[in-house]
Amino acid sequence: MARCLIGCGSNLGSRREQLDRAIELLRFMPGVTVRAVSAYRETRPIGGPPGQPPFLNGACLIETELDPHDVLGMLAAVENTLARDRQERWSARTIDLDLLLYDDLVLETEALTVPHPRMATRRFVLEPSVEIAPDLPHPTAGCSLRDLLGTISAPCPLVSMVGVPGSGASEVARAVADATMARLIPAPRPAPLETDDVTTWLDVAERWADATGPRRARRDEGGDDCGVAITDHWIGSLAVAAEGLPPAERRRFDVGFAPLAAAAVVPHAIILLLVDADTLADRMTFQSRRAAQTDVFSDVGALRGACVVPADAVAPLVRLQERLACRLRDPGGRFTPAPRAVVTIAADDLSRATDEAIAAVEAML
Repeated sequence: MARCLIGCGSNLGSRREQLDRAIELLRFMPGVTVRAVSAYRETRPIGGPPGQPPFLNGACLIETELDPHDVLGMLAAVENTLARDRQERWSARTIDLDLLLYDDLVLETEALTVPHPRMATRRFVLEPSVEIAPDLPHPTAGCSLRDLLGTISAPCPLVSMVGVPGSGASEVARAVADATMARLIPAPRPAPLETDDVTTWLDVAERWADATGPRRARRDEGGDDCGVAITDHWIGSLAVAAEGLPPAERRRFDVGFAPLAAAAVVPHAIILLLVDADTLADRMTFQSRRAAQTDVFSDVGALRGACVVPADAVAPLVRLQERLACRLRDPGGRFTPAPRAVVTIAADDLSRATDEAIAAVEAML
């Protein structure tokens, strides 16, 4: 029997009755045993069309003989029974049932991603989940749900937008900081992907470590509490990128990098922006043609000198992106522990990615 955590929400009609009815329908499903149901909490809507009424949210823990895709189908059947309308993303709904966790399974298919890809920064998901299953492990965060909630509840959270050059991390970070009235900490220098010079790499690492050291990450220059801080970089991504250095240079980098990484604050949440190869090539071409007029995607500017044709630079960036994604799924690490709360966002459409990143940060607060 698999233990599954289900998120429940409603913000249309008789919210409590609809949530109660959804739980009751789950109790009657063959091969399903409902083990615990949280209290319901009223929460403000995050993302989606403006003017929505508040949600009532909860969670339930079930045991089931069904496989993950069958659980997803069962939840959809319950939603359909309660007249769920799916015409507009993140719109008001009579009922919303999400498969959050299925034992310790990590799965990503076209139809289903487990753990739920946005649960790690959603307070409205974690609070009811911790009420009924505080010690349930999150398989990619490497901690319990209680610890994950504690992480995003830090008084001065540091949230990092992370991606390869051309992912839009800097652009999204600026927009998120503006939308959430957070303090922006931009990278003092871009990652030096165009060179194997270790002195340059360590200089960048030192500047990044200083930018996200305890004093700067948590307080402004006047010493006042800063609230949320947003960065467009994470020092751990430099260690991942440095894996491409020649062996001798890599060893020198490792020696100098370890104390710098230890001095930096581990972000309370990371939003990883992923783009495909065609998007990277398009953005490199755009920047090469418009560099004099705009600083959009300026982080790819240094790479233009390394390759005559932009496509020649794309493959290494795609490989780096894959390594970053793997590193953020691994809670351990050689130098810097990966942040517990990680949300992955497709950033080929930068406007949509920005909306999703804003929603991810707002859901923490």
